[in-house]
Amino acid sequence: MALKIVEHVGKSDVGRQRTSNEDSLLLDPPFFVVADGMGGARAGEVASQIATEEFDKEPRDEMPPERRLESIARSANRRIYDLAAADESRRGMGTTLTAAMVVGDEVSLGHVGDSRCYRLRDDELEQLTNDHSLVAELERTGQITAEAAEHHPQRSIITRALGPEPEVEVDTYTIAGKPGDVYVLCSDGLTGMISDEELSSILRSNETLEEAADALIRAANQSGGKDNITVVMFRLGEDGSGGAGDGGDGDAGDEPPPDETLVGQVSATKVREATPPPTEVSAPPEATKSRTTRKRRAPRPREAAPRPSRRHPVRRIVGAVVAVALVAAIVVGLYFASRQAYFVGTNNAGLVTLYRGVPYDLPLGVKLYSEQYASGVPANAIPSGRRKRVLDHELRSENDASDLVRQLERGQLDPGPS
Repeated sequence: MALKIVEHVGKSDVGRQRTSNEDSLLLDPPFFVVADGMGGARAGEVASQIATEEFDKEPRDEMPPERRLESIARSANRRIYDLAAADESRRGMGTTLTAAMVVGDEVSLGHVGDSRCYRLRDDELEQLTNDHSLVAELERTGQITAEAAEHHPQRSIITRALGPEPEVEVDTYTIAGKPGDVYVLCSDGLTGMISDEELSSILRSNETLEEAADALIRAANQSGGKDNITVVMFRLGEDGSGGAGDGGDGDAGDEPPPDETLVGQVSATKVREATPPPTEVSAPPEATKSRTTRKRRAPRPREAAPRPSRRHPVRRIVGAVVAVALVAAIVVGLYFASRQAYFVGTNNAGLVTLYRGVPYDLPLGVKLYSEQYASGVPANAIPSGRRKRVLDHELRSENDASDLVRQLERGQLDPGPS
């Protein structure tokens, strides 16, 4: 018995707050790719397209999958870097890259940035990639909690991408496949708008990946749609026709050239999708084991549980009023406390910025901070060792926070570790 890719889909949406789509995606078995561009003035769109186009140029030799993915990413990085260096209008452009390659009974991943790859296996969702972002690093080192990371104002600051530097470090992984696995590659325009629990629930509640992709994009837009939203998914399944005469190993190199088709709701995002039948891959050892039939034990009789006493309606009303009052008191207390604190972070343009308040967002878009002053210092111009110390969102007095920003502008900050 063998495995094959039984279903795959890719969709992209501009979102509700952007006027252009800088995401790109690729469906070209054995490759599945998501790239999220950055840089503005169409530079991000160019960078993400370069990243996906590089998969057409990859060498068809015996290079192991992880090395092939790393080679493709490094080549795309050099092309983007050289183009930005030669064109002032594209200076600083870059892109994330998350790519999957299905070979044999394994799935190999190549990853740079904060786009993600998830796997749904036996109704359990698992994030397979690590975000290369400032907030993720703070969480991994224990400086902030996972709950704080979800509402951190600097969630969009990434620490690794294709393009900003002449060389790039690429994370690679190889995972054994299993029938029924669903792999999800997505940009942060999806994960920044919905939780992992929502993502898992949507995947489990839709029969097809097409329906799930539509539902995911709809949910992200309903939550605000602050960024471009891109999702690529594929499902592995069993192939009962496997035998001595089949010989399919899942390598798309033997397939006819794929057709150029348009996928998703954005005309700028083109996807190459192979037209032949699903790719076949060898099954893992556990896929060939026969299932044993388990006998169900009769349920043991349970004692009747005592019926809960009904609470008086007045008590319920009083309890609700007290709860609302407590929440209001907490919110008011946080607001007044935030007026006394300051911290240093970055704004949407990536510039070091002085904020008043505390670095948290409340539900319904309530922010506990406000921008006071944006410097001319880009965050990525600060050496990495010093950057974490400066942008750790430590609460400071107004004088301390202002002095720190002024030192950065004058280049007088103690360099610390680079």
